[in-house]
Amino acid sequence: MDPAPRALGAKVGWRLGLPVIALMLLSSLDRVNLSFAALGMNGDLGLTPSQYGLGAGLVFVGFLAGQYPSVLLLQRLGMHRWIALCAIVWGACAAGTAFVRSPQQLYVLRIVLGFAEGGLGPGIVLYLSQFVTERERALTFALPMLAIPLSVVVGSPVSGWLMTTAPSLGLTTWRWMLLAEALPTILFGLAAYLYFPDRAEQAAWLTPEERRWLQQRAASGNLAAVANDWSILRTPLVWASGALWFCLLSGSYGIIFWLPQMIKQLTGGSAIQIGLVNALPWGGAMLGMYCNSRHSDRTGERFWHVGLPAALAALAILAAWNLGAGVAGLAALLVAGIGLGAAQGAFWALPTALLTQRTLAVAAVAINVAGSAGGLVMPHLMGFARESSGGFGGPTMLVAGILLAASALVAIIGSGALRARAG
Repeated sequence: MDPAPRALGAKVGWRLGLPVIALMLLSSLDRVNLSFAALGMNGDLGLTPSQYGLGAGLVFVGFLAGQYPSVLLLQRLGMHRWIALCAIVWGACAAGTAFVRSPQQLYVLRIVLGFAEGGLGPGIVLYLSQFVTERERALTFALPMLAIPLSVVVGSPVSGWLMTTAPSLGLTTWRWMLLAEALPTILFGLAAYLYFPDRAEQAAWLTPEERRWLQQRAASGNLAAVANDWSILRTPLVWASGALWFCLLSGSYGIIFWLPQMIKQLTGGSAIQIGLVNALPWGGAMLGMYCNSRHSDRTGERFWHVGLPAALAALAILAAWNLGAGVAGLAALLVAGIGLGAAQGAFWALPTALLTQRTLAVAAVAINVAGSAGGLVMPHLMGFARESSGGFGGPTMLVAGILLAASALVAIIGSGALRARAG
């Protein structure tokens, strides 16, 4: 008898979804906690806004370079070895950032950290696709992405608190915060080696019937047994999807790396107060990701579930800046987070529904490479816009414009011209 799909999906969510969320949370936290470190680090290292923006964005140089090699390692080593290796290396780099003494040392460690994390996004998509059907794509792929806003919701108050506690080991507060938040990553990497099954047939917590059912109906099969089809890179759908993912991630990283400094300028609050306000839009992003992805799966509609939230986020960001630090501004910030999270959460169900098992690996890497370029470009552009405009009005317009471009790209992809099945 076939297992009940909903019960099986819940089992996969608990057994794999939650650990993957924890993994992505640590990855995002080790990447973006630099925004809190900047409250003390920029002065200690003598960083200008452009130099800080460069340091924040350089992580994505390594991130881009590590995308395809990392996915190849996943296919050859299996999930448990791949995760252990990635987590231990990036955890060590994140810990090393606590001891930098010059901008150049910061730049080098950020690049290496990015390389170690490079294939995490597409690798998780490929891995989880062995355990879900096409109907469950949006919510399943949204679960790991919940970790990015969750890392800010959890990490912002924690980072703020660590920066107000008495530092240990003779470190200044921002160095202590970076070190304390890097150590759990290394421990997770060691535990992951013993926990993750490489394929559905190796999952001891699945019954034999469930294993057979997944092998027949999962979105993709054994990753190591499938030859990658590079011809997919000639498909306009892949590059249009990559441009869309670039815009959505650019919006996120523009906010992540600069919002704490914007809040400090608007409110002049303490590190803990800044952390609590900074967590607000990302709490909304989590809500938007979950609810919108679930609704997209129930209805089977993908395009409106990405385009409309992106436009909503753009308008709400403009409103939040114009309304200022009062209740109305905070409400607009929350709405912006809901829209941004909703668009990102439903995104991966859109291109992967038009891909096959042969084309999924290469296409996922190409789309993620294009998207991750937003993390390389956006922090530096935000720094340049701030220096040029003399405040945060210019950066706010930049984020809103990019999210409106994302909404326009969804309309182009959904028009029909790019919707032929790829591969």
